[in-house]
Amino acid sequence: MLMKKQKNRNTSRWHETLFVLIGAFLLSVTTANAQNLTVKGNVKDINGEAIVGASVVRQGTSHGTISDIDGNFQLNVPADAILVVSYVGYENQTVNVNGRSFVSVTLNEDAALIDEVVVVGYGTQKKSDVTGALTSVPKDRLSKLPVTNVLQAIQGVAAGVNVTQFSSIPGEEPSVMVRGQNSINASTAPYIVVDGIPISQTGGSISDINPNDIASMEILKDASATAIYGINGANGVLLITTKRGTDDKPTIRYNGYVGFENIAHMMAPGGTDQMLARYAEYSRIQSSSLFQGSPVRNEYEFINYEAGRTVDWMDLVTRTGVITDHNVTISGGNKSAARYYVSADYMSQKGVLEGYNYKRYSIRTNLDMDVTKYLTVGTTSYIVSHNRDGGRVNLLNAAAMSPWARPYEDDGSLTRYPMYSESLWENPLLDTLTNPERRNWNISVNGYADLKFGDLWKPLQGLKYRLNVGFSYVTGRDNSYTGQNVFDEAGTASIANSEDQSWIAENILSYDRDFGKHHIGFTGVYAAKRIKTRWVSAGGSNFPNDVLGWNKLSAAGTESADSETTLYTTLSQMARINYSYDSRYLLTASIRRDGTSVFAPERKYATFPSIALGWNVTNEAFMEKTADVLNNLKLRLSYGESGNEGINKYATLSKMDTNSLAMGGQSLTTMNVNTTMGNLDLGWETTRMFNFGIDFGLWDNRINGSIDAYTSNTRDLLLRRGLPRITGYADVYQNIGKVKNTGLEITINSRNIVTRDFTWGTNLVFATNSNKLQDLYGNKTDDLGNRWFIGHPVGVIYDYTMLGIWQQEEIDAGLHHGWDEQAQPGDVKLADLDGNGLINDDDRRILGQTSPKWTGGLTNTFTYKDLSLSVFIQTVQGSMANNHQLSVTSDEQGRRNAPAEIGFWTPENKSNEWRSLSNTSNRHSYGYPRDNSYTTIKDITLSYNFPKKITDAIGIGTLQVYASGRNLYTFTDWIGWDPEGRDDLRGNTDYWEINYPKTRSFIFGLNVTF
Repeated sequence: MLMKKQKNRNTSRWHETLFVLIGAFLLSVTTANAQNLTVKGNVKDINGEAIVGASVVRQGTSHGTISDIDGNFQLNVPADAILVVSYVGYENQTVNVNGRSFVSVTLNEDAALIDEVVVVGYGTQKKSDVTGALTSVPKDRLSKLPVTNVLQAIQGVAAGVNVTQFSSIPGEEPSVMVRGQNSINASTAPYIVVDGIPISQTGGSISDINPNDIASMEILKDASATAIYGINGANGVLLITTKRGTDDKPTIRYNGYVGFENIAHMMAPGGTDQMLARYAEYSRIQSSSLFQGSPVRNEYEFINYEAGRTVDWMDLVTRTGVITDHNVTISGGNKSAARYYVSADYMSQKGVLEGYNYKRYSIRTNLDMDVTKYLTVGTTSYIVSHNRDGGRVNLLNAAAMSPWARPYEDDGSLTRYPMYSESLWENPLLDTLTNPERRNWNISVNGYADLKFGDLWKPLQGLKYRLNVGFSYVTGRDNSYTGQNVFDEAGTASIANSEDQSWIAENILSYDRDFGKHHIGFTGVYAAKRIKTRWVSAGGSNFPNDVLGWNKLSAAGTESADSETTLYTTLSQMARINYSYDSRYLLTASIRRDGTSVFAPERKYATFPSIALGWNVTNEAFMEKTADVLNNLKLRLSYGESGNEGINKYATLSKMDTNSLAMGGQSLTTMNVNTTMGNLDLGWETTRMFNFGIDFGLWDNRINGSIDAYTSNTRDLLLRRGLPRITGYADVYQNIGKVKNTGLEITINSRNIVTRDFTWGTNLVFATNSNKLQDLYGNKTDDLGNRWFIGHPVGVIYDYTMLGIWQQEEIDAGLHHGWDEQAQPGDVKLADLDGNGLINDDDRRILGQTSPKWTGGLTNTFTYKDLSLSVFIQTVQGSMANNHQLSVTSDEQGRRNAPAEIGFWTPENKSNEWRSLSNTSNRHSYGYPRDNSYTTIKDITLSYNFPKKITDAIGIGTLQVYASGRNLYTFTDWIGWDPEGRDDLRGNTDYWEINYPKTRSFIFGLNVTF
């Protein structure tokens, strides 16, 4: 219902005066023309109220003016001119002058803004009627930001959605968490649905979706919104809708960009002076001379030191990254035939570290066809290929290298141990001589049929049936071979192939009708899903030569093989009712029943209800007097339950593992009990959530947004509980434990300045989350071994409190007695919190949490005519992590280089921050936890849309050029590569490749429509 807007014409506002002055200025500089005439006019809304500041422009030019405080305007234009009248929140209107000296213009409010339709799961709904907590990702982030993964575009712009890029490896997918950590051992990833078909659990990923193909993205956050997905909704739901064809002539679009990348923050290794100082200190501490009395430690270092040769290892292993993307789409159609959208995309990324490469090829076809007036069928299909081939440098090893280390032998081959006679660190370039394959493919063929019963028989108006079917085939290949060129004399090969086949079928019956002021909507779903995975691996060693690599495993002297097959099925039913009265009072209620093969027969099924109420307060008659200020106010209250079964598919079963045993001169296959005990009583992990929300709009939505407060309680955690080894098992999954999350989310959008040529808009998001573990084993006791503490977040930092560094004077004065008896000068000084004169585990305390306490994002968008500038700043505050770079400042007994930012204690400098290089200076294994909060200038994008007269002249539809910078600068106290990323140490051999720092990129792009 449209509300009558009351205007206070006697109120003098600064911006109204400014509009008048600008209008007068434009009028004063308008040049009279013999063929022109002065047109006067008035702009008002449908209620007859004047619209102040409406733009009145001659079509095809920038010549125009704006309406004054009474809605009047005056403009000198040709007698046959066409005027375009526009105002924010209203539909544009064109007016033919036709020689008239006065025109009256009435603008209609933009229905697209008032009744914006959003995807809510199994259908759509007017935004004004939504009762759950839902966030729509700003379309500018989807269409104007060049990213390889759409999750990068939503980082920091959606309140309550925490996206973290642990590793910036090309093609690596960020992790995402919605409204805090609900579980400990079960999955906490949100459920991802694309065009109604899930990609979660199918083996596919959001990296399979080309960001250029995405039309909209909604995030369902509260249990009322997610309960309709039951089994999958406990951790939030991401709904992605891709672009489709239109009833229009064929349109060809090309979007392409090229960019250059470098490391956002270079953690430089220590230089020559620092290295010499460290070696000298090691020599003093160990009372031993260095190599042949020189200031360096190893033979190869000595040779280069004497020759005056140094090596910049960071320069050897890094390069300027190059990223490029080319996307071509063809779309169009007509009502009498079919509507089509076809997209082809090629993306290539050469990483900033040698050997890290990524290529993605994708083709998408979206087709919609009206077979009859009551039946529409269509497909949503795509093929995508990921290629991450190539040997990679080891950044961890490169950072450890001495500046005098030898990278190459005289014949040009790589030196195996650059710091020989030190053999702890191999050459970081060695793996670039290998050529492993890392490839994945996803072939998804999805279809639908929409049957509108109302077009068959009018009394059934509003009744629809939709069939969604989807099939995906996801396969992967991971092959590698190492031979003599990387000092593997025997040769080692491995092959791993994976295959995921999944299908889903959804029957959706919906009914949507208005009866006077009453609106009723019903949605019923009956769905089934099946996922079968296969995995096979084979390996070999002791090859006669390196010629065939992994292509002839039978040539190996020793062979191995393994395989695995799993089957996963679900069966679901859901019913949802939407009711509204006069667009004022809203009700949404749903119930879903899910069954999963993960659990035992008696525990397979669970039911998840939800209910939500909404009140559009501004649609009440008593709010008419405030309509000129408060034009939108909606209150929302919801409650719902959702489930989680994100654990191993056969966790309810006790399994046997196979092993090989040498006996009697032959190898025999034996069986032994799997370390995880089965549990036939295992059932659902359930989350209950309450949400209270407010949606608001002020001054014709010049300021609008939402505020949500929530609390969620997860019970019957799927917890992996440790068992005494005497049982023969290491652990078992049980439904024990409780976790609580509470939080506040604020989103504010404002149009700060709106004039004919210049606009300035701001988007602000803020979210806070408090995560608490309420119970574990039913007795409210902590689990010290796993660092799980009742009343605290699931992820915490539990460690000593560092006070500084023990100084020689303190030790001489005996201050360490009754405190830390073993302390030596240069050792870490820790707080004796229990006062027993002994530093032990009882002195550890919870120092912080690993998840942020609050996050925020600020986007400012400026436009001047056809020029647009967007600046986005992101902040993450209140989190803590162990700093691995600080924890190895003893440089592993002098066997590695250290970051230039990190110092060390000596008797002379008496540092109270950096400890001694003695390998016992951190005898209590203090983890060096540090605040890893940060604020970053995330991206700045400048774009220019060429005027229509230029595009018409060159025969194209639209033309846009842009430049964008990402991760431009980070403000943080963190020491290391990046506070957001992973930074693993030597020894974590399975993860050394993810030591890939955050990158800064500068991208230049072009968008053309033909």
